[in-house]
Amino acid sequence: MRLAVALVLAALGAPATSPEAHQPAAAAEKAPTADLVDVQRPIPDLVLDLRYATPDNFLGKAVYPPDARCYLRRPVAERLARVARRLREADGTRLRVFDCYRPLSVQKQMWAIFPQPGYVADPKTGSVHNRGAAVDLTLAAPDGTALPMPTPFDTFTREAWHGYAGATPEQIRNRERLRTAMEAEGFHRIRKEWWHYEAPDRKAYPVLDVPFERLRP
Repeated sequence: MRLAVALVLAALGAPATSPEAHQPAAAAEKAPTADLVDVQRPIPDLVLDLRYATPDNFLGKAVYPPDARCYLRRPVAERLARVARRLREADGTRLRVFDCYRPLSVQKQMWAIFPQPGYVADPKTGSVHNRGAAVDLTLAAPDGTALPMPTPFDTFTREAWHGYAGATPEQIRNRERLRTAMEAEGFHRIRKEWWHYEAPDRKAYPVLDVPFERLRP
């Protein structure tokens, strides 16, 4: 993955505005807030696959503690719970999450390795993940196994774009089912990442730099 990142950096042209950048992050909040909740509470069958708590990510190292949880702003978590219920009631499909709330300190590490707007948000403005208002996720079978998608998580190529038509019919069907379910509850997608969705009110939340250790109950 790190080699792929280097190749993409060499191939990409002039930077575009990041879809995650919205408001200045200079005064990032450092105290936990009451509305940042563990998403497994409203979604007990949520599958945790937090990649930044392992070395299986583009950074090549764990930057979250091994017991990190998926935290989102309470209204965002409730919105996601409605998505999960919709899928569960249809045929038992579950949600599997790769990333949720991300401390600003981690955003700075990502930017240092891959400073490419459009894929990684500049920590000067902050990511929607830093606001607890974005989630990276996929669909899972009832047993928790991830369903086929066009690419793995954090693939910085055109194959990960929503408009990519070269995937298999099953992969496209799963990608579109996830999109339909998320957008039905108001989430917004971004063009280059099939796994990334943002709450419609994402601009209302300030950037946070609260370490996971301080969010434990």
